Amino acid sequence: MTKPTIIEETPIGLAELKKELSKIKKRDDEIGQRALKLEDYLNQFSHLKSKEYQEVVEKLNKLNIPRLKDAHIIKIVDLLPQTIEDLKIILQSLTITITKENLKKIVSITSKIKA
Repeated sequence: MTKPTIIEETPIGLAELKKELSKIKKRDDEIGQRALKLEDYLNQFSHLKSKEYQEVVEKLNKLNIPRLKDAHIIKIVDLLPQTIEDLKIILQSLTITITKENLKKIVSITSKIKA
């Protein structure tokens, strides 16, 4: 049995995953049961198109918030918090603290997007 090696580990968001799944569906004749369940989940919870998703990620990256990593930004864009309280709840699970000013900056970007 072969042991695969991980070359690179990068987080991807729901919109990117939806795009990759559509490529797999075009390539393969049939997809498995897990892929079908994943597709249902993505259709239900992925609100942004890939291009819109990338634009929001870029805007949040340009804020240059200390200690905010790509994985955090992706989680924020996937959930699109509309209020500071929503954002605080998301960040509690990520064990990161951000100042109130930076929280306001993030919410000012994510609240403009219709989920």
